[in-house]
Amino acid sequence: MLRGIGGGMILAGCLGLGISYRVNLMGRIRLLQQLTEVLELLESEIRYGQSTLPESCFKAGKKLDNRLGRALQEIGRETCESGGESFPRIFRERMEQAIGERGFKREDRENFFRFIPGEGFSDEKMQLRAVESCRERLEKTRERLEREGAEKSRIAVGLGAMSGLLLILVLW
Repeated sequence: MLRGIGGGMILAGCLGLGISYRVNLMGRIRLLQQLTEVLELLESEIRYGQSTLPESCFKAGKKLDNRLGRALQEIGRETCESGGESFPRIFRERMEQAIGERGFKREDRENFFRFIPGEGFSDEKMQLRAVESCRERLEKTRERLEREGAEKSRIAVGLGAMSGLLLILVLW
């Protein structure tokens, strides 16, 4: 009886690891989709609204009804209050807080924050190109993950179940 319960727990734990991998992968894909949407909104506000980045953040934040939208509104508000000088620092801090750590890999982080203006990015066309470039990188990553994601998820769950069964057989 205890062997059966232990075997069930081992199988459930190993299967849970596989399912956890799948959930993390799908969460990363969802986050990349949301970040792409943020960049698309910023891009349209810069292009058609003729707005600066802080103004674009505030306007785009109003269109999103999630934690990223609220963070964008805070960025716009704080940057306007500070005179626009600390936009890169405020943007990075607020978006890092809104995004959190789950499912956000270093390469995704670098691709997303790459458009933050440095020296020489005050020109509207340069800002627009930088935002477009970041959006394209995130879209490519998301598309690649979606293509590979279904198969990787199936393999992860299958390997979790198989490793659980193997452990049960070895310990039995």
